[in-house]
Amino acid sequence: NEKARLRNKSVRSSFKTAIRRFRDSLTSGDSKIIASELKTASRELDVAVSKGVIHSNQAANKKSAMAKAANKAGVR
Repeated sequence: NEKARLRNKSVRSSFKTAIRRFRDSLTSGDSKIIASELKTASRELDVAVSKGVIHSNQAANKKSAMAKAANKAGVR
């Protein structure tokens, strides 16, 4: 249990950091940075789903919200 808890904590921390970096990139306004951070955050969420840390629907909702925010910022 302790091993699984530590692994889950690490995975959760990494995807939360990726999402935070994406949100910070939105304020910069640079579409290339926003696109790369979106890709990184989406990948981290997919890893979390594959490890069983979060449910696939939760990841899909987060990715959808990030894509919507990126499109609003002008990223295509």
